[in-house]
Amino acid sequence: MTGLTTSGAPERAAETGGQPLPRYSVSDLNRSIGTLLDRGFAPRFLLEATVSRPQLKKGHLWMTLLDETASITAVVWASQLPRLSFTPADGDGVIVVGKLNFWGARASLCVQALDIRPSLSSVLRQFERVRKRLEGSGLFDPARKQPLPECPAVIALLTSSPSSALADMLRTAAERWPATRILVVPIPVQGAVQASICTALELVGQASGRLGIEAVVLARGGGSREDLAVFDTEEVALGLAALNLPVVTGLGHEDDTTIADLVADYRAATPTAAIVALLPDQRTLRQELRQRQQQLRQTLRWRVDRERQRLLAQRQRLQQLQPQALLQRHQAHLQQRRQLMEALSPSQLLKRGFCLVRSEAGQLLRSIEQVEEGEGLRIQWLDGTADARVTGRRHEHPQP
Repeated sequence: MTGLTTSGAPERAAETGGQPLPRYSVSDLNRSIGTLLDRGFAPRFLLEATVSRPQLKKGHLWMTLLDETASITAVVWASQLPRLSFTPADGDGVIVVGKLNFWGARASLCVQALDIRPSLSSVLRQFERVRKRLEGSGLFDPARKQPLPECPAVIALLTSSPSSALADMLRTAAERWPATRILVVPIPVQGAVQASICTALELVGQASGRLGIEAVVLARGGGSREDLAVFDTEEVALGLAALNLPVVTGLGHEDDTTIADLVADYRAATPTAAIVALLPDQRTLRQELRQRQQQLRQTLRWRVDRERQRLLAQRQRLQQLQPQALLQRHQAHLQQRRQLMEALSPSQLLKRGFCLVRSEAGQLLRSIEQVEEGEGLRIQWLDGTADARVTGRRHEHPQP
């Protein structure tokens, strides 16, 4: 017989190794695929991709997520859309928090996006776009930077509350300079919250005169560079520039620079470093005051000693200028001259046994050469004189 029966032929033809292949209906197959997907994937996952052709359909945001070699459809349901902190545009790099959605009726698979965050590449592109837009306005010019107050009485601290960054800043402020009053202004610091930050900045500027605010700190602790995207917005940059107060930023980590950092009057590496930059250290100032106190004491001691010596010299001078002292000095001087004159007086020589020889004319004779034989002489002693005549001359010493 050459005919074939229809009953059981496909099963026998498809047998492999004696085991029949499983039989599915379309619905069964799709349900099985759904079950495999549910078991093979975590309820939620992170997906890094580039957004292509985002569009709203019936209130839902549909888009295609791409990488270099593949693509997949993604959707944000209308109920979830208002909760997004970031709405992507075409070409934005994103990190999607999502889960798989599989519709068994038509074997359709897509990613349901529960949250969308900008990727680092997207954040950096936004940073460059805003920087180029604002560069010509002079907001980054160092000449417009305001100096920080040395010892501010009141500062406004804009950051999330409560947070570990806030706790660290308050502790550091209390340790460094407890005299400064800290006004904490809670703000959201992640997502599309630039409007809230700008409102807070405006309120601080309006109340600064009444509250005596002398500086503003804008801070956010930790997080990735992507988490700082709100501080790259033009709105926040203009809000900071509108403040007539010195602004210190402490956003993220040391390597993270935002547009807000470029506009601020001082950029600190961390929130704690922002407080350190703004408030003096009481321990350092105490040490400096002690050193200055010691220097002042030494200076005063030196001046007192110098004035004491000057007054002593003046007193001595005044004493010397008193009439009685002058008279005594003159008397002493005259006494010295009298004694000198007496010492040099010829009478002193006569008292010692010497005598003076004069010619008959009364001329004092000092040499034998002044005497001639037969000449009359007058010899004077202490107690009288006598006349004599030269009968001869004798030289005691040879002529030179």
